[in-house]
Amino acid sequence: MLKSDTGNTVSCWMPEVKMPATKSLENDIACDVCIVGAGLAGLTTAYLLQKEGKSVVVLDKGPIGGGETGRTTAHLSDALDDRYDKIIQVHGEKGAKLAAESHAAAIDKIEEIVKKENIDCDFQRTNGYLFLLPSDREDELDKELEATHKIGYTEVIKLQHNPIQTLSEGPVLCFPDQGQFHPMKYLAGLAQIILDNGGHINTDSQVHSFESGLITRVQTLNKHTVTANNLVVCTNTPVNDWVTMHTKQAPYRTYVLAYHIPHDSVPEGLFWDNSDPYHYIRTMRGKATEGKIEQDLLIVGGEDHKTGQDENPEERFNCLDEWARQHFNMIKSEAYRWSGQVMEPVDYLAFIGRNPGDSENVFIATGDSGHGMTHATIAGILITDLIMKRENPWETLYDPARISLNVTTAGEFMKENLNVAQQYTDWVTPGDAPTAESLLPETGCVIRKGMSKVAVYCDKDGVQHERSAVCSHLGCIVHWNNVEKSWDCPCHGSRFDALGKLMSGPALSDLGPAEK
Repeated sequence: MLKSDTGNTVSCWMPEVKMPATKSLENDIACDVCIVGAGLAGLTTAYLLQKEGKSVVVLDKGPIGGGETGRTTAHLSDALDDRYDKIIQVHGEKGAKLAAESHAAAIDKIEEIVKKENIDCDFQRTNGYLFLLPSDREDELDKELEATHKIGYTEVIKLQHNPIQTLSEGPVLCFPDQGQFHPMKYLAGLAQIILDNGGHINTDSQVHSFESGLITRVQTLNKHTVTANNLVVCTNTPVNDWVTMHTKQAPYRTYVLAYHIPHDSVPEGLFWDNSDPYHYIRTMRGKATEGKIEQDLLIVGGEDHKTGQDENPEERFNCLDEWARQHFNMIKSEAYRWSGQVMEPVDYLAFIGRNPGDSENVFIATGDSGHGMTHATIAGILITDLIMKRENPWETLYDPARISLNVTTAGEFMKENLNVAQQYTDWVTPGDAPTAESLLPETGCVIRKGMSKVAVYCDKDGVQHERSAVCSHLGCIVHWNNVEKSWDCPCHGSRFDALGKLMSGPALSDLGPAEK
């Protein structure tokens, strides 16, 4: 089974997929483009640049796909979560039209690569459906339908009945020509092509420092350096940026359950409701045994919350399970449960392009906003064009330096950054418990020792391990995540394993030792 370095849970994409053999960076190397992050954004960018004749080196602190790519539900959609009505308010009709076109182009690009490279990843086209819950109003659908038609997306139509009647009895919006696939099979295919064509993918190679300029340099923890003409950082949230980008987006945890269901008992398609927190559904076709498929997987996600800001994340699974079983009585048994992390931009669109305040040859891709697979592919297309000095109509829309503040987004910006400021009050609170004496095996808590906060983890043998509870990014106090057995930062989303080892940024180093 594939290894994940961002959590304890296992998604339905991880078993039975074998990634190409890779190793850590063992010497200094030079190339045209250094890419940090071996998820879908990083490998798509590497693949497309390699097709342009560029030499590429991809670095990742963990395995290929060990981050959020393996924790998606792999919806491929141009029906954006924040709705086109709202995107028009912030980015105008032209911007909303470009957003729709870019996501549609991303699905087309994935399909093109799958066919051209003969990647077996269960890619298929399907319809997407936006439906209402009983508490929602039908005019919400009408408003979104009007918005899609206003930007020329006239293929979206309103249907009077949901294909899944147990989800809702009323009307739905149908978004045609969406897609779904197996993200880890696709990633494995991309990785093998990159390696076969002379590219380098170095796993277990954590980048520790960045140097910008006419020539960029990154150095790994083992002191090896990659020198490149261009640097691309595709690490879900930028690890080369200290503050700027982290004020423009917020980290959220999202939860997924996958169930065994009888084959073809749920219609194929992508489904989303209009609630908060919202739910999203798709199926995954089962394997044939002796030419017959007995069961599929029903994949249900949702129940998002700010990272590090839920004391009982297990309850999110309980809520999701109750909702799923209420609407799908054919469920046989639970097969998988996992969580992932999404970055929500304050103005609803990803940040892809040149890193603000950096040299012209440093690029970032972040702000997936629940559409990681298409945003990752948009990043590969757009950043390739920027490096090749070609015009791209999406450049301004996704520019990480953009300022898109209006009444709505200014309020969102203030809300998210006030929320971050409030997390620093954890410095003066007592902690989760007076002492760690009552900790059960494989659980953690934060306690106060004098003026310090200490993250204490009790392992399966009852041995307690102490680290500083201060995030190594900007000094927030981390919180214990009992679902993923991790320490999560409630400010900017850095995450550390139970023993304090860095799992994901923006932090670049582990939790420090606890003060004696």
